[in-house]
Amino acid sequence: MPICIELLGNTSLMRRKSWPRVGRFRYIARENRWDWSDEITRMHGYEPGRVTPTTDLLLAHKHPDDKPTVLELIERTCRYGVPFSNRHRIIDTSGDVHVVVVVANPIYDGRGVVTGAAGFFVDITHQFQADVQEQLTGAVLAVNARRAVINQALGVLMLQHGLDADAAFELLTRLSQRSNTKVRVLAERIVADAAGREAPLSDVASAVDGLLRVPQGASN
Repeated sequence: MPICIELLGNTSLMRRKSWPRVGRFRYIARENRWDWSDEITRMHGYEPGRVTPTTDLLLAHKHPDDKPTVLELIERTCRYGVPFSNRHRIIDTSGDVHVVVVVANPIYDGRGVVTGAAGFFVDITHQFQADVQEQLTGAVLAVNARRAVINQALGVLMLQHGLDADAAFELLTRLSQRSNTKVRVLAERIVADAAGREAPLSDVASAVDGLLRVPQGASN
């Protein structure tokens, strides 16, 4: 499921549960041992002190569509000593999806050998939802604006030529194909021409008829 669609179902997530947004973790590779702060424990849906963080527990909460896993990235850090940052999703015990950013750096012992990784989980779900909603709102407004001008053009054609809605749409479509012009662009021309004239309706009809005579191959 696309991440933006999946998260739209969780719009009440941050309102229902007041979670700290940043948590610390430490991973010791030789012992395969994890230390989570209370904040990370809560991000995964547990009460602090009620669960012991393990590799298996971490993997159980990963989103199945996200690659690579945090564990794979941490293993690279432990092997090559390189830091990383990664955005991915986790699924808490209630089934809610969280978008988190993980930032990790290698841990070294006294001899300069990498022994593990340490870093932060940052829960950015709320900000991500807001960004998605803003983008979708803009897209919907753009679609509505395109539909509005097409509907206005259909109204002009219906009045000018005595057509019903289906016939007017067919006329607009044929004109678009004949002139190699996008329907929306053609609709804007028809509406602009009708709005810019103070002459009787028959004059506007002549203008539309002129558009019908646009030479084949004319572009927008």
